[in-house]
Amino acid sequence: MRFTAETMNRAARRMADGTMYLVTGDIPAMWLRDSTTQVLPLLRLGVYCPAAEEFVADVLRRQLAFITLDPYANAFNAGPTGAGHHRDETAMTPHIWERKYEVDSLCHPLHLAERFWRRTGRTDVFDALYWRAVHRVLDTWETEQDHEARSTYRFRRRFAGRRGTLPRHGLGAPVAVTGMTWSGFRPSDDACVHSYNVPGNMFADVVLRGIPEIAEAAPPPPRHQDLVHRATQLHLAIDQGVREHAIVADPVLGPRWAYEVDGRGGVLEIDDANVPSLLSLPRLGYCRPDDPLYVATRRFILSTRNPYFYSGSAAAGIGSPHTPPHHVWPIAIAMAALTDPNSDAKRATIRTLLDTRGGTDRIHESFHVDKPQKWTRKWFSWAEATFCELVLDYCGFEP
Repeated sequence: MRFTAETMNRAARRMADGTMYLVTGDIPAMWLRDSTTQVLPLLRLGVYCPAAEEFVADVLRRQLAFITLDPYANAFNAGPTGAGHHRDETAMTPHIWERKYEVDSLCHPLHLAERFWRRTGRTDVFDALYWRAVHRVLDTWETEQDHEARSTYRFRRRFAGRRGTLPRHGLGAPVAVTGMTWSGFRPSDDACVHSYNVPGNMFADVVLRGIPEIAEAAPPPPRHQDLVHRATQLHLAIDQGVREHAIVADPVLGPRWAYEVDGRGGVLEIDDANVPSLLSLPRLGYCRPDDPLYVATRRFILSTRNPYFYSGSAAAGIGSPHTPPHHVWPIAIAMAALTDPNSDAKRATIRTLLDTRGGTDRIHESFHVDKPQKWTRKWFSWAEATFCELVLDYCGFEP
């Protein structure tokens, strides 16, 4: 599989400490989110790619090291090069490519660690570095439960427009305390409208629920013994916040989830193409595909009531304000099939994604629903990894 070779060779760089640095594709930086999704298909190959297991472990260790460096950064350089967005008004260092704080950036490495353990049975990844990273994550998420009063995080980018910067001198739009944890930006790297990103909080809930079981298999060091209790308390608070603030009373479909809320009455009813999304929740382990709230939410987001759902002669799916209008994302098209128990849907979606490469040999970030030759991102490894996940599902590989 070409994707395997590209991920393990072209996109990867071995660091002096033995960890693996993994660029996202045509942008020469390592995103915590993207690098997780890039290696998840490799974990599923087993005997077909025996080198993949150690490769994934080395990527994970690099991610954990980055979290301990700065849990508010979303993308990093291979060293203190000073590359990236260093004109942004935030606490940048030469190691950081971009410092847009996103809840999901911290979820993904913890999700990868748990997936790695469940797939391989190896607990060596739950070492002192792992527990230091968990400590930084919990500190950050607890602080951001009361962003207004406790957070020192600020972000401003000049001339970026409202999608690329935060209002109120970098503090973000006002929010109330809800139990959920605040996020400045979405998985698309666009600024949140209401800064409790619901699927991001749901993903945080999933990884928090896994920590007590991990601690049973690989107990944390004595100085981190409180992490299990803190993770449980944070999970309960987020769960309550979602139930109290993130459910919309839809007169047509019944109760369903919002995409963003602020705890002050502000609600954004959309879904974005990037994962975590409302569409992806069963795949992330938050709920079952037949959960009534998910079913109603799915019907909403895969309809024209979602302002970022587009349908055309080549494809239909969810797009994003991050890309031009009428552009849909292969990530979201694949995710719709990955959360559909109908195997025929998977086969048809594979065909659609192969037919909409716009005359190239790549799966792109997005493409126009009527003109697939109009696309964004020359090489976007996250999209290609999600396509691989779909093919592996169709071929019967265990998730």
